[in-house]
Amino acid sequence: MTTHDLSRGGGAPGGGFSRDGSSDAGAAGGSPAGGGFNGGLDVFPGGERRGSIRFVLVIALALIAAAAGLLFLGRPDAEPYVLGLLALLGMIGVFSLLATATGILRFAGGAEANPMFRRVLDDAFDGIVVTDANGRVVYANPAYCQLVDATDLSDVRPVERVFIGDPDVSEAVYRLLKAAREGRRLQEEVRVAGVPGEPARWLQMRVRPLGRTGADARLTVWTVADVSRERERQENVFQELQHAIDYLDHAPAGFFSIDGSGAVGYINATLAEWLDYDLAEVGSGGLQLEDIVPANGAALLTASASHPGEVKTDVVDLDLKTRSGKSLPVRLYHKVAFGADGVPGASRTLVLNRARSEGTDPQRAAEVRFMRFFINTPMSIATVDRAGRIARTNGLLAKLFQDLAPGDGRPEGRSILDVVAERDRLALETAIAKAARGQGDIPPVEAALAGAGERWARFWATAVEEEGDQEAAIVYALETTEQRALQKQVDQAQKMDSVGKLAGGIAHDFNNVLSAIMMATDFLLNAHRPTDPSFQDIMQIKQNANRAAALVRQLLAFSRRQTLRPQVLDLSEALSDISMLLRRLIGEKVALDVRHGRDLWPVKADLSQFEQVIVNLAVNARDAMPDGGRLTLRTRNAGEDETRRAAHKGMPPGEYVLIEVSDTGSGIPPEIIDRIFEPFFSTKEVGKGTGLGLSTVYGIIKQTGGYVFVESEIGRGTTFRIYLPRHVPTLEETEAAAASLAPAQAATPEQARAADHTGQGTILLVEDEEGLRGLNARGLTSRGYTVCEAGNGQEALELIDAGQKVDLVVSDVVMPEMDGPTLLKELRKRDPELKIIFVSGYAEEAFAKNLPEGGQFAFLAKPFTLKQLVAAVKETMGG
Repeated sequence: MTTHDLSRGGGAPGGGFSRDGSSDAGAAGGSPAGGGFNGGLDVFPGGERRGSIRFVLVIALALIAAAAGLLFLGRPDAEPYVLGLLALLGMIGVFSLLATATGILRFAGGAEANPMFRRVLDDAFDGIVVTDANGRVVYANPAYCQLVDATDLSDVRPVERVFIGDPDVSEAVYRLLKAAREGRRLQEEVRVAGVPGEPARWLQMRVRPLGRTGADARLTVWTVADVSRERERQENVFQELQHAIDYLDHAPAGFFSIDGSGAVGYINATLAEWLDYDLAEVGSGGLQLEDIVPANGAALLTASASHPGEVKTDVVDLDLKTRSGKSLPVRLYHKVAFGADGVPGASRTLVLNRARSEGTDPQRAAEVRFMRFFINTPMSIATVDRAGRIARTNGLLAKLFQDLAPGDGRPEGRSILDVVAERDRLALETAIAKAARGQGDIPPVEAALAGAGERWARFWATAVEEEGDQEAAIVYALETTEQRALQKQVDQAQKMDSVGKLAGGIAHDFNNVLSAIMMATDFLLNAHRPTDPSFQDIMQIKQNANRAAALVRQLLAFSRRQTLRPQVLDLSEALSDISMLLRRLIGEKVALDVRHGRDLWPVKADLSQFEQVIVNLAVNARDAMPDGGRLTLRTRNAGEDETRRAAHKGMPPGEYVLIEVSDTGSGIPPEIIDRIFEPFFSTKEVGKGTGLGLSTVYGIIKQTGGYVFVESEIGRGTTFRIYLPRHVPTLEETEAAAASLAPAQAATPEQARAADHTGQGTILLVEDEEGLRGLNARGLTSRGYTVCEAGNGQEALELIDAGQKVDLVVSDVVMPEMDGPTLLKELRKRDPELKIIFVSGYAEEAFAKNLPEGGQFAFLAKPFTLKQLVAAVKETMGG
């Protein structure tokens, strides 16, 4: 490998070298102008002009004297002298120009014009060399000459030639040359191997253009500095630092550091071993504070902004988490420095393992157990003075402060009243004052917490036995937000259930009245012709009875006691079928957007009731958008993972089909959103709504086995989300669906004719409403049947036991003394084949669960017309 003689012993002792090859004395005592390049380019402008001025004055005086002497001669005599003088001056001028152009003649005021700048360069510790565009050296100071061991200008080589052939340096020199050609500044540090027996040296090389424009832009300044001593000092410092790190890594105490984001920047080997972490894995990054400190303890270490420039050191006893999840009791000396803006910087934390002395020091063991209990208890605890200022706190209360009352640092020194809403602070302040006076048995305080959102906590205040103002009371706090939400949900469910039972009871009694009215109107219509004057009045009575029956069905829907006829539905088809109806209902101002999900799962629901749900929601959305807007219906599948993430209260995770009904209307105020599903609750004007629309929606969805939730924002709109459970067809349903695809037989002429509802047989009519029972008996008798009447189940059994033969029993469900299900059980004991029709205003499913397994019966929902009654009797007896 090529070696380089970069010793400081060679070279000229004083000035640098110029292009003419002369070596100037410079600082060694030569010319006062110093050495350097003086080849006509004003590399170093300015200089001493005293000698030049004297020389010019002497020549000027000589010329003036010669001109004056010629004046005394005559013109003929002076002419030869004048011509000779002019010729001499011309020759001197031409010679001077040629000497200047070739560098023989040098002028003062050029490179030697200002010796101060030259002396600065010549006396510089760093080697400096100036090269032209072709790479030729035009100036080199003594330091550079010593570096390259040059004795004259012919020996001064440019930097790239000094290190030619050295693979360790040539790459850096190539980058410097490229920067020089491009007119850029660049700096490189290279290691140069010395002669055998001498250590290697480090050189710092810089390159820059002399100027940006003109002739200076074609010149490049190279600077070469020996930085071996600096490198040696750096190596020494690094070695000392490495020794310190090695000691810190294997010290008998743990150390770690975290940045402002909670990332662990450093952890020593001792602590890594305690926590069962591989130090190499920790060094690769990714370890967070919560990985080694539980959440409550992390709150004690995460300080908010403090006073600018402050340095805090907190002593904290808590448990660390090992990699396997075990707890490690430690004492932390947690140091944090805050910047000028009050933002905390990286922390420095000393960790002492307190588990080592538990077995040998009983007092220490008791202290550790108490601190672990204090820090890790699931209840917020703080000791406060008489004014409520916190003296000590555990991790959970520190986390509560971070969430609710962020401020200048840790909770210590702040008032515990800061976490309580202003309206409830007086109650907590009173409880603390009682505890400070030594009073016992202080009732707990239920208070709303400060900050956004509705959060609640229950506070207990107890007295401290020691005297003094530092700790006057202990305050315990337990957040009750979830408990209150659950209690509110239970109360709401109980209220809805109570209202539902009330509505169902009213509907049952009202159904009996309506059934009597509708049966009576059927008799009147059969007795009057359409031309009779009273026929239209009777029709009006029947129409209003039907409207009343519709209201009763809505009440039953809310109480989930209406009769449903569920069937397997494709919701995409169901919504498409009612799209035209919805467009007419919402009007032209509201745009309807229906978006069907792909491959929707089937659901099992009553089609007409599902359509009623969508219609009710669409009408409500229309009323919320009087100036127009957009109504959007979306359907899609919601898998188990999605429903688990949604975490809707009361809805178990599973597979559902989701129907979203969204509008861009005025929204629902938060204070009434919990009441919108209550019956008869309405925000519309009188006469514009019954208040049963959303309660009907609620009842139908619940009775179908689904769930409905609402989200609303004032001025932004409302979204109802309906979850219907996915229906998985049974084997019987699959076979029935296949059979339904078979070609249907043509209807016979007998089937095409109008149904004949007349018949024969004995019917036992069981009904506690005497008026309704009489009308039903009259209607059945008019169709040819023999009717026996009973007011309740007990009377019916007495007739059967007395020997009355009956072909069919038509019985109400809800009756005094003996209800319908009990009557069915007794009748089956007497005649297992006896046919029975139950009539009720409640849903069939409401009482079917009370019947014996396998009990066969038909069902007719109240209210019903005479035609519906005789049709059900005919079908049951014929079957």
